[in-house]
Amino acid sequence: MSGHVGDLSLNQAAALAQFCERIEDVYAQLPNQSDHYLLRWLRARSFNVLKAEAMLRKHLEFRKRLKVDAILEDWKPPEVIEHYVSGGMCGYDREGSPVWYDIIGPLDPKGLLMSATKQDYIKTKIRDCELLRRECLRQSEKLGKTVESITLIYDCEDLGLKHIWKPAVETYGEILTMFEENYPEGLKRVLIIKAPKIFPIAYNLIKPFLCEETRRKIVIIGSNWKEVLQKYVAPDQLPVVYGGTLTDPNGNPYCKTMIKYGGVVPKSYYIKDSVDVQYEKCITISRSSDHQLECEVLVPNCLLRWQFASDGSDIGFGIYMKTKAGVKQKITEMQEVLPTTRYNAHLVPEDGSYTCEEPGIYVLRFDNTYSILQSKKISFTVDVVLPEILPQNMEEQA
Repeated sequence: MSGHVGDLSLNQAAALAQFCERIEDVYAQLPNQSDHYLLRWLRARSFNVLKAEAMLRKHLEFRKRLKVDAILEDWKPPEVIEHYVSGGMCGYDREGSPVWYDIIGPLDPKGLLMSATKQDYIKTKIRDCELLRRECLRQSEKLGKTVESITLIYDCEDLGLKHIWKPAVETYGEILTMFEENYPEGLKRVLIIKAPKIFPIAYNLIKPFLCEETRRKIVIIGSNWKEVLQKYVAPDQLPVVYGGTLTDPNGNPYCKTMIKYGGVVPKSYYIKDSVDVQYEKCITISRSSDHQLECEVLVPNCLLRWQFASDGSDIGFGIYMKTKAGVKQKITEMQEVLPTTRYNAHLVPEDGSYTCEEPGIYVLRFDNTYSILQSKKISFTVDVVLPEILPQNMEEQA
């Protein structure tokens, strides 16, 4: 049985019922409460209810932490990302699913990572995922059938060495991991066109970030790609430049009002060259070790803020909360608040904040345990901002 609505085995149906019971406490928080949506999480974990539940609960934490529910309305990517990240949604495949194009060649990975934080870039991709999720819902209503996945077309023309630059590959790997962990079964198929000789090397680098099910959905099309694309996308939904008949309202065959084509990022956008950040402290973290900074938060809803830069290479950073006061604890014994992630802070200084809803001891951790050869010099500023106490009448109006 496929594990989709209307095609469930007895065991799969029982797993769905058990899954619904176990997530009853967070059911209202789900962005979609249909059986179609719930089955995506079960299929992603081979109908292991406990694993699917853990995956879904982690996703809800992800949505809360990054304010994903309001990301389309309340967040806008930095200007450099808006102008120079290529790709976009254009048309629908023959089953009515949205089609997204990733245009690899014109992308300038180094310029983008020198001009915006990696987290802004990843957040932009989360925004794209939410755009596509909502478009699937609209298509479902329009067509009277469930549309829950997209067709992705990768235009790999001019894929080159600049695209397999290590920080770029690592960033792309994080994006793929984010997608697989938070938007399971969101891909119907991935169509690769114009793949150059270097493509196998590039694919080998990103392959570890893809689950086996996603790998099976990848179709690499040869020189007859225009003909093959039309098997999946009707000509009137396919841009002229890709072998169809679709154009912009002004007749542009590239459909540039829907698909961005990127380009080389002007150095005027480079943060490294234009921002002089003054840091309060500077430390050196030895190879294979970390540095932990404790911040005591005495009242709820304080804002924990940080800025940091590394010298020469990336650094890991995460936030934890002690579970026992006055006791020395290992990181593994603490509550994870912000997962440790490697940041390219040697290229672009990082800054961020976290609202501490609970009082306690928060531990900011700079992680260099993965580096067995190189120590890291870190410059940073960390502070805790107390919440402003509003007059009662202002609180009621808010």
